[in-house]
Amino acid sequence: MPMNEATPFPPLPDRLSIDPHSPHHIAAVFEHDVGIRLNDKERKDVEEYCISEGWVKVPAGKTLDRKGKPLMITLKGKVEAFYR
Repeated sequence: MPMNEATPFPPLPDRLSIDPHSPHHIAAVFEHDVGIRLNDKERKDVEEYCISEGWVKVPAGKTLDRKGKPLMITLKGKVEAFYR
């Protein structure tokens, strides 16, 4: 295999979470830079997404829940996942 040939990316799942404790976390996907678009605008703060249901979860400001994790809000719309 030539040195300049990139390794193939794993397919992006329908639902993905950055939380390693989530059942929707896939470590192989995070070896590459993943981008998310919501309603044709790129978001850099997405914690979890679901393409088929059309939502993303993002932190609600600096608010934390009682376990010290950011409080999440769900935004609905057209979700696209891609490799940068």
